[in-house]
Amino acid sequence: MKNETMAYLVYLDDNDASEKVVCPPFQKKAPSNFVVLGFCRGFILFHRRPHFLVVWNPLTGSSKRISYSHIVHRSKPPGPRIGYDVYLHGFGYDASQDDYLLLVAWCDCEGQYHLDCFSLRTNSWVNLDAAVPKHLGIQLLGFRYWHSGGLFFNGAVHWVPWDLKDYRDAIIIFDLMEMTFSTISAPEQLSCSSPSLAQLGGCLALYSRNDDCRNTDIWVMKEYKVHSSWTLYQIPCKDFRPLCLSSNRDIIGRGYTSCGKTGYFIYNVRGDLLKHFNSLCCQLPCRERNNVYTESLLPLPSDIKDKDNKKKMKEIGHQVDHEYFEQPDVAKG
Repeated sequence: MKNETMAYLVYLDDNDASEKVVCPPFQKKAPSNFVVLGFCRGFILFHRRPHFLVVWNPLTGSSKRISYSHIVHRSKPPGPRIGYDVYLHGFGYDASQDDYLLLVAWCDCEGQYHLDCFSLRTNSWVNLDAAVPKHLGIQLLGFRYWHSGGLFFNGAVHWVPWDLKDYRDAIIIFDLMEMTFSTISAPEQLSCSSPSLAQLGGCLALYSRNDDCRNTDIWVMKEYKVHSSWTLYQIPCKDFRPLCLSSNRDIIGRGYTSCGKTGYFIYNVRGDLLKHFNSLCCQLPCRERNNVYTESLLPLPSDIKDKDNKKKMKEIGHQVDHEYFEQPDVAKG
C-alpha cells in the first residue's frame, strides 16, 4: 500500500525558492502516516501512529522516539491521538535546564484533567501540578475551545481559543521555566473570530481571515506582553498563513488569493505583493500543516547524556586498568 504522507523542506529568500522531500527516520524502516506537530531550535516533532512521538533533527539525523501509551490507557475512550484529536500539546525548550519538553493535556476515564510533561534530558514523563488561571476555569481544559497545538515563543508555549470574541483575554501561556500559566489579551479591534498564532521577526502574532473574506489580518505584538504594542497589518490574500520575515522584513507566507492564485507569497507591510512562488509543493491543499524550521547542529540532551555516560565508563575502565597493573608493585613492597 502506497504511503501518501510526505514531508517537504521549502527554502525561501527574497529572490529564489527551492524544495526537497525529507524522509523521517521511521519512514525508512516502516513507512507509516505521520503528522508534524511542532518545531524548536532545529528539531521537528512528529506524531507517528499509533501512539508515538518522534523528535528529529534532519540536519544531524539524530532522533528520539517517545511513547505516550500511559495516557492512552488511562484516558477517556477512545484514547487520544496527539495532533489528530483536540487535546492540548506543546513542544519547547527550557534554557535553565538545557532541556526540551513535551506538554500534553488530557482527560482520564473519571473525567479528571491532567497536564503531563516529558523531559528529553531525563527521558521520563511527569504529571505537573500547575495552577490553571481561575477566571478561565474548566474552559481551558475543555479542549474543544482551543487550538490543540501550542506555539513555542520566548520560553513559553502559547495556545489561542477558537473564538477570541468570547475569550478575548484567553491567549494562554505556559512558562517552561516557572511551570506556571498566565494569559495575554488580544487586541480589542480584532474583527476575526478564529485566529491562529505565529512568530514573526521575534514577535508574537495573531492572524486570521478578515470578516470580509478577502483579506487576512495579522496582528503583531511589537513588545511582548505589552498590550498597547499590538499592530495590525492587512494582507490582500483570502487565506494567508504568515511563516516568517524576509531579510528585508517583508512577510513570507502561504495561502491563496480571491483570484485563484495558490502558493507561497511575499508581501510588504503595506500589503503590496512582491513575489509569488507557484512551482513548489505548496500546490498541496492549504490545510496541510506548515512549520518554520531553522537548521541546527544542536544535539538532543539524551545524546549528550549518552556520550557523558560512555565517557564516564571509559574513565572508570581506565582507572580499573591502572589499579590492576599498579597493585602488584604495591604488593611487592
